[in-house]
Amino acid sequence: VQLQASGGGLVQAGGSLRLSCTASGRTFGYYNMGWFRQAPGKEREFVAAIKWTGGSTDYADSVKGRFTISRDNAKNTAYLQMNSLKPEDTAVYFCAAKFLDSVYYDYWGQGTQVTVSS
Repeated sequence: VQLQASGGGLVQAGGSLRLSCTASGRTFGYYNMGWFRQAPGKEREFVAAIKWTGGSTDYADSVKGRFTISRDNAKNTAYLQMNSLKPEDTAVYFCAAKFLDSVYYDYWGQGTQVTVSS
């Protein structure tokens, strides 16, 4: 599986962005998808995840109520809708995929930069 993340950019605090992660291959529907981020000088951290069924989601406490993860298996794409953005959300955002009940994410996209100005 190859992942292509897009949708990053520069936005003012309080604004919104929607990230997309498009996957190659015909088995996207069997992959759990996740979004992670890495700010300068910090370790990569979990942001959100969605099960392959689409029926279960999980979020980091720092983004709950502001970010929404979703997927469209017909388009081989996962999304991260980010609302009420804060300067501390500034980071490179990565999408990742893991097959069914795998423990670790096996596939990673290249990252897309999100910058939130105050």
